[in-house]
Amino acid sequence: MSSAWLLPEHIADVLPAQARRIEDLRRRLLDRAQGYGFELVMPPLLEHLDSLLTGTGHALDLQTFKLVDQLSGRTLGLRADTTPQAARIDAHLLNREGVTRLCYCGPVLHTRPSGWQSREPLQFGAEIFGHAGLEADLEVHELALDVLHGAGIEGLVIDLADARVVRGVLGGLAVDAAVLEGVVDALAAKDAAALDTRAGKFPAPTREALRALLRLYGGDEVLAAARQQLPDNAPVRAALDDLRWLADHLRRGHPRVRIGFDLCDLSGYAYYSGTRFAIYGGGSRAALARGGRYDEVGAVFGRRRPAVGFSLDLKMLAEHAAEPPPRRAVRAPWGEDPALRAEIRRLRDAGETVSCLLPGHGPESDAFVCDRELVSLDGRWLLRAL
Repeated sequence: MSSAWLLPEHIADVLPAQARRIEDLRRRLLDRAQGYGFELVMPPLLEHLDSLLTGTGHALDLQTFKLVDQLSGRTLGLRADTTPQAARIDAHLLNREGVTRLCYCGPVLHTRPSGWQSREPLQFGAEIFGHAGLEADLEVHELALDVLHGAGIEGLVIDLADARVVRGVLGGLAVDAAVLEGVVDALAAKDAAALDTRAGKFPAPTREALRALLRLYGGDEVLAAARQQLPDNAPVRAALDDLRWLADHLRRGHPRVRIGFDLCDLSGYAYYSGTRFAIYGGGSRAALARGGRYDEVGAVFGRRRPAVGFSLDLKMLAEHAAEPPPRRAVRAPWGEDPALRAEIRRLRDAGETVSCLLPGHGPESDAFVCDRELVSLDGRWLLRAL
């Protein structure tokens, strides 16, 4: 019989020190998004399954916990990603004509972990609906970089890609869904042998272009090589032109960020429709933030709107963020003296942390550094440095 205190695999409690770091980051990230004009929304954790998964692809379906609603008998899902919910809110509840900027921060649940990560990420994200131009893509890139800078992440690297590249390489071929999924998986894993097997029946020029994608990662030379090695068609040209535009603008605004290109990065291929990015830094081997353009996400809600955004896991970010300094606090004795209790209330109302020593106990928390104490002098309660 298992112990009652054991949690499911890849599910964990967040203890005080880490919880404080996560909450500090949450507030900073939401404030930064607000500074860009993003409005906060709080979608429900639970929705009808067809609403959660519509237009998101097979991968999110596998990541979604499912259960039956005892009230309606319909299948419900615990969200594995908040972006479809933000698209639903934009399409049906807000229904604005112009640009809408939405941000959110809340838990999502995954049936399986991604590598060593938790199955209960705390997802922060920001989405722009209603603008098809690259200006919106750039704003999302810059907000993502800003929030990571604000978290104290050093050595930021942003890798740029575009979902239109592979679609342009395939050139309108009628490809079975299972075969396409296998090709995409082989490209994402940079597995040349698997790619040759799964694309074996494709025309020779298509196979050669797909193999070229395996090598197209690195610096600015990637874009030049792609123009030579990939088909010269409208989707490929548009993608490469847009990637160059974004890279040029990002370099001007963020000269310390290293910019690279990985035309073989196909995470979420079925989901994205245009430019996409991943940001690394702080010693993390996994991307700290991912995002891009997904113009089709709202179509299933009856209102196709241009959309671009990004998301990150605050729990993961907190592991790599700069550690906040200890919070200064005031130590106070416990007592029934009305003057003491009034002074404690006054300090707390002024924003101070006041830790009262309960009878028979000393300081017990590591979360606060008491650098002052309340003492009684000549009938008055005053602060004294420790």
